Amino acid sequence: MSVQERKQRERASRERLIVATARELAEQQGWDAVTTRRLAERIEYSQPVLYSHFRGKREIIGAVALQGASEMAVAMRAATAAADGPRARVTALARAYLVFAERHPAVYDALFQLDGGLAYAQEDTPEPLKDAFAALLECLSEVAGDGVRPELFTETFWASLHGLATLTRAGRLPPEDTERRTELLVDRLATL
Repeated sequence: MSVQERKQRERASRERLIVATARELAEQQGWDAVTTRRLAERIEYSQPVLYSHFRGKREIIGAVALQGASEMAVAMRAATAAADGPRARVTALARAYLVFAERHPAVYDALFQLDGGLAYAQEDTPEPLKDAFAALLECLSEVAGDGVRPELFTETFWASLHGLATLTRAGRLPPEDTERRTELLVDRLATL
């Protein structure tokens, strides 16, 4: 292995450490607790080393969002692959989405609430974000209904899931009715 390859491997390892540490800190204490100073202390590197990987917190949030988008896509595809029939797949998709949002609130915020400098629904949208949307679209396109563009239906269904996740997390909706809300969403929006 060349010196250059070793340095690239070390750089990639440091970058993964920064992202993992930011994510862990955000999950424990919220994104306000994530500062470059705290990250540098936790990873035991200087702030200039941290800045050699990311220009600031915004880019770190973006990196966490991209990682989270990949994880969310995997979770949704796994849930739908295990389901039999369109209704079961859509229900499994909705549950997987809501469970991900509940279990990974800081990642969910990085994806959908905070400015991570990422382009959404544009030509230059990063692949992990496109793939997460594709995971939704793959399942929902079969239940969009006649004359309804699958992408538009997917955006509407996704917006509904996001609303449920956000309002439940904020304590605006009682959590004990989450399953019933999911059933209503599937029954009323999807053409099954």
